[in-house]
Formats: sequence, structure tokens, C-alpha cells
Amino acid sequence: MLSSLGRMVSSKAPEFPKDFNWINTTEPLSLAKLKGHIVILDFWTYGCINCIHMVPTFEKLQEAFKDQPVVVIGVHSAKFTNEQKAENIAEAVRRYEITHPVVVDEKMQIWKSYGVNAWPTIVIVGPKGNIVRKKSGETGFAELDGIVQMLLDDHRDDGTLAKKRIGIKMPSVKERRVLAYPQKVAFSLDGTAFALSDTDHNRILIVNPKDGKITTAIGSGEKGFEDGSFEAAQFLKPRGILWIDEMIYIADTGNHAVRTADLKKKTVSTIAGTGTQGGYYPLEFSGDALSTDLSSPWDIAQYDGRLIIAMAGLHQLWSYEPKSRLVFPFAGNGGEGIVDGDYRNSEFAQPSGLFIDGDFLYVADPESSGIRSIDLKKKFVGTISGHGLFVFGNKDGKLNQALMQHPYGLCANDGKVYVADTYNSAIRMIDLKEETVVTLVGTPTEKSFCKYGDPKCDTIGLYEPSDVKLMGNRLFIADTNNHLIRIFDLESMLLSTLEIKQ
Repeated sequence: MLSSLGRMVSSKAPEFPKDFNWINTTEPLSLAKLKGHIVILDFWTYGCINCIHMVPTFEKLQEAFKDQPVVVIGVHSAKFTNEQKAENIAEAVRRYEITHPVVVDEKMQIWKSYGVNAWPTIVIVGPKGNIVRKKSGETGFAELDGIVQMLLDDHRDDGTLAKKRIGIKMPSVKERRVLAYPQKVAFSLDGTAFALSDTDHNRILIVNPKDGKITTAIGSGEKGFEDGSFEAAQFLKPRGILWIDEMIYIADTGNHAVRTADLKKKTVSTIAGTGTQGGYYPLEFSGDALSTDLSSPWDIAQYDGRLIIAMAGLHQLWSYEPKSRLVFPFAGNGGEGIVDGDYRNSEFAQPSGLFIDGDFLYVADPESSGIRSIDLKKKFVGTISGHGLFVFGNKDGKLNQALMQHPYGLCANDGKVYVADTYNSAIRMIDLKEETVVTLVGTPTEKSFCKYGDPKCDTIGLYEPSDVKLMGNRLFIADTNNHLIRIFDLESMLLSTLEIKQ
């Protein structure tokens, strides 16, 4: 029997393994403890854009049923090697501000026991401990709300519903830093200042690269979708930034919008997006920018007077035309993959980093662990590095054999592409002439990370960097999980920390 939320089933839900790690709860949970509850299992992996899209839905659902016996549990079943480590999952839970309990699904044992085969997948377990619904893919709040309300009514009538919700105690985490998960960096044309997306503080900062002093803060720091003065404007997890003259363009990812910060007027305006997540559009689509729903814009570049937007949520690149104020798909047919060719027949996999060098656009394509290039004159998409959605690793050498793991950011100059190889916690350099990859920061073999603030650390390594930009002979790195801006000197080959000062 089909329902609005996938298949109706009535098999017994498998119990959670007893020895698995749990996040956001001081003690492990079990289905036995949750008898009489409606349990919503979210099978996810933290680099998956469709999984990220579900986070606000689950937060809204928890709020709607906070006084009812309804519990959301994230089952983190990792795709990438880096995503399998409990400490990295815990950082992702904090970064995405997830408040429900999460179990670390080691070796995908829970995934297999529930017969899951895609991220995200939602499984609903009823008060009697049976699986009652199962669906793969993104699901809207209205669907979930309806099915949960129906189950509550049915089981309240037959007396099988718990009288009150189980108490789940979250461990307290009190951390206040100048930066919170910074994601992208962009320099002014003269190099005297750089902007960074202070993503989890919901603001953009302009910083002096010599002393790290913050000269301008754009955004109040409050979550929201408000234009206006720098002090009053609101963002939601902004990421990509592009600095052109007196204007900073901002990929306001959480609001599914593109914003501008006018440095002369000191005002923020929205130029594309409605604040609501959009779905797929036909390749022939062209629409008014402010009336078109976008989907997780992650980075921005400019070529020939138009903006190019990394639309991570649609696995495409989009274009914004300033004169007509229209937006439309620019490259990628919407399929998730690593397919070269002309714009319309090519495929990307969650494009998240863009950089223009001459007539070439370089793209960090994380779900394929790839680096792509677009010849903007010939309108042709190619692959520099990357072999497929499930081929990843940490290997230097010739381009056709080198491996990366979920890179989020990059820049290019003089035949070299510098890559923030995020899940390898490394900065890699691609030499396009020699067709080689070398590691500049990090190690070519896996080792445990050294976290900022750990007294055992001698030299602080990178921890899931999301971006890298070249200025002079120095690379400026958004060291995301360390909440830092790092500098790597290409002459001395030394890594240092730029202390950001209020």
C-alpha cells in the first residue's frame, strides 16, 4: 500500500546496536526505551546536500511535536571515509546546528538492517515498534506533519501511545569564538582587505590581512532573511563571496538566495531568490531572479559581466544577468555525476567552489571528489581530477591516478590550481602543465587530526578546510572546523594562523 510518505510496511524495526556512539544525548537510546513513541529515523551523511536540506524540516517537526511522544533520530551512515569518524560527525552536527540525537552507524550496520539504499531515507517506526513508513529522498514538512499527526491520533485511540515524551538530555557545549565555521574567502582587487563568510555567525566580515583586524561586519549575526543596513541585515549560513569593486556578492546558502553588500551605501540587498528552496527547472527555463526559488547557492564567480552561481542543491551552475535580472541554468543537466561535454549534456555533483582564471572556470565538485574545468569560449566542460561518485582517497601523483576526498574550494593562477581538499584536511596543488597533484599542507597518508585548543597539539594541522585563495605568495585558507583563517607561505612552506580580532 502506498502513502504520501513512501511505502507502508509493518515489519518489526531492528534494534540499535548497543555499543555504537551517540551524539546530542548523554546516554544511548533504544527502540525498547522508545516504546509508545513515534520514532522518525533520518538516514543521512553529512556531506550530502539533500540531507542538509532536511535539517530545517526536522527542526520544525521537533518544535511542532515537542510536547508529544515523537522523537527524531539521525542515523549517520557515512559515504566518505572522513565521514565515518565520530569526532567529525559531531563537528558536522554542531555546524548544522542539529539538535536531535544522532547515532554513528558504524560500517553501515543499521543502514543494512533497515534495507536503506539512498541518502537521505526516512523510516518511521510506530509506537508498537513496527516500521510503518519508508521513503528515500527529500521530504517536506507538510508530508511528515500529516503522517505523524495521523499516527498520533490512531495510537492514542487504541491506547498504545506513550503518555509523555521521553526525556532526552543533551550534553552542554559552551564555545564562543570570533569565527564560527568560516567557509569562503575573497580578496579586494588591490589585495588590501579580504572578506570571509563567518557562516555559523550568519555574517560577512572584512578583515585586514596584515593584522587580522575586522574592519567591517556585514549582518547583525541573527538568523533571518532581511535586507537593509549592515547592522540590521540578516543572513542564514552564508558561504560563497565575490568581491568586485565596491560590491560584495554573497551566496546566502541557507536562504537559497544571492545577496549584495554595497560597501559605499553600507546596505544589503537581495538580487536573486525568494528565501524558499526550489526544485529542478527545465534547461530552457529563464525567470525573474527575485521570483525564482533557488536551491543552496554555494559560491559565485563573474565572467563577461554575468554572475555564475554554483547551485549545489541542483547539481548545476546557474547564470544571473544583471541587465535583465534573469536567472537560468548555465551548465549541467541536473543529473548528479561526473560527465563531460557541452553545457547541456554535462553533469556535476554538488558544485561548491568556483574560480575564474582567464577564459576558464574551475569548479570544486565535492560529491565526485573532482575538480572540473569549463572552457568558457568553447562552452565545454572537462574533468581535471576525479573518477566518479564513489571513487575517492588521498593520493598524490599523476592526475589520472591522483585522488581527493570531497573538496569544497579552490583558486587558480599561472597554470596551477590550489584546492581545499576538505575531507583530507589538506591543501593540494594541481600543476596543469605537468599534470600532477602534490600535497602542500597535510599528509598524503591518513592520520588523526589535531584540533585547535588541544594542549597535546604541537603544530595545528588543518581540519576540514573549505576554501583557499592566493594573494601574492601566500595562500589564505578558511580552516572551517578549527574556526580559523590560516596562511600558507609558498616560499617558506610554513603554515601560520592569522588571529582575527574584533
